[in-house]
Amino acid sequence: MKTNQKYWGALLLVFVSLASTARADVLSEIQKSGELKVCIWPEYFGISYQNPKTRSLQGIDIDMSQALALSLNVKIKYVLTNFSKVLGDIESGVCHIAMMGVGVTPERQKRVDFSAPYLRSDIMFVTTRANKALNKTEDLDQRGIVIAVQKGTLMESYLAQHLKQATLKVTTAPGEREKEVELGRADAFATDFPYSQRMLLNTDWARVIAPSKTMQLTDYAYAVKKDEPRLLAEVNAFLATSKADGRLEAAAKKNNLLPILVKD
Repeated sequence: MKTNQKYWGALLLVFVSLASTARADVLSEIQKSGELKVCIWPEYFGISYQNPKTRSLQGIDIDMSQALALSLNVKIKYVLTNFSKVLGDIESGVCHIAMMGVGVTPERQKRVDFSAPYLRSDIMFVTTRANKALNKTEDLDQRGIVIAVQKGTLMESYLAQHLKQATLKVTTAPGEREKEVELGRADAFATDFPYSQRMLLNTDWARVIAPSKTMQLTDYAYAVKKDEPRLLAEVNAFLATSKADGRLEAAAKKNNLLPILVKD
């Protein structure tokens, strides 16, 4: 009886081992298929932006994802997603990697693994040129001031904790926070550096207020499925090489992101 138990126990270990071996890791899957599936958010200006006029993709992560695919000697396939579903897309294998300026947070680190950071941004505020009352971040947290913020963003949780006198207006629809400020229903909206540059470039009313002292620096990195050490090592090696040979800096300069580039 004991012999049979040992036999079946050993056989079970063999099956577990075979099952683990049979599940190819993600890097092997990419190499075998010859295709790198990259999750992007097409509304992220300077990062992974789809130009509404030309429909072409542009941004630092478009440049870097193409360079990564080239280094892996595979084709690239872009998967359109957003920040509410990207973690699930990575976990389910809809994409192999997210290259869309994903902010590194403890909550996200529980679900995916992150590369070394390549960008680092503080919170920025966009107001109107006509608003003469707001000139520095110290002007924002005042009684009667309304600050709009997009629901689910890193800025929402920070401002909910730190605003003491101003009113926080949480928006949900795309473009709603911008419209609130443009129409005067809010005094400013919170965003990050890349999106603030989009507002300056594409509107004639926007003015950006940068923090006079650090508020909440967020690292941006590439996200991959949990427990895929070979893929993560490959991505980190690619990033290190791109920093050393100047490709990352060139992509940041091309997309006006040099002020938030992580060089170390």
